Amino acid sequence: MQAHAQHPNLWLVDHPLIQHKLSVLRERTTPSSDFRRLLGEIAGLMTYEVSRRFETEPVEIHTPMERMLARRLRCAPTLVPVLRAGLGMTDGILALFTEARVGHIGIRRDERTAQPEEYYLRLPPDVQDGPVLVVDPMLATGGSAARAVDEVKRTGARDISVVCLVVVPEGLAAMQAAHPDVRVYAAALDRCLNERFFICPGLGDAGDRCFGT
Repeated sequence: MQAHAQHPNLWLVDHPLIQHKLSVLRERTTPSSDFRRLLGEIAGLMTYEVSRRFETEPVEIHTPMERMLARRLRCAPTLVPVLRAGLGMTDGILALFTEARVGHIGIRRDERTAQPEEYYLRLPPDVQDGPVLVVDPMLATGGSAARAVDEVKRTGARDISVVCLVVVPEGLAAMQAAHPDVRVYAAALDRCLNERFFICPGLGDAGDRCFGT
């Protein structure tokens, strides 16, 4: 896995199993129960690749046979789902990192201006000590993700990644301008935004589809 040729901040996770599950997730007839399950499964599969950069440290353990020097994560990651839709990705990631902490940031998009409006923020006090994954299914205008990263950086955290399912060039450009040091991991690079600032072909409204609203 490497940076995208046209978008230096994009790292595509294009595993065949992820692509298969994403195709079912996109289908408009997929019910909310399956949408939620697939959202978590894809997030978990993606995190396996995202976590390659996590730092480890040596630790002495005692196997049934003898003592040995093994390696464990230096610090547990912190997940910061962007409410609401980011919650659908959280359980899939926690299945891999049971020791992870979870912060929350609530950001709604003004449907008229497409500008982000923050309404909730709660982060662990030591969030800056380890890697942070800001999770949101879609990177559309990039405003919500950039705002979330702004808040995380105010804690002093510097090892920050954004994990999405679907992104578009417009959102990637906005993130590159606001946070050129932050990698964006995604399962697919879609074509564009439409006049209502929705991703095409996209997933539709991931929050509504996830929670049946």
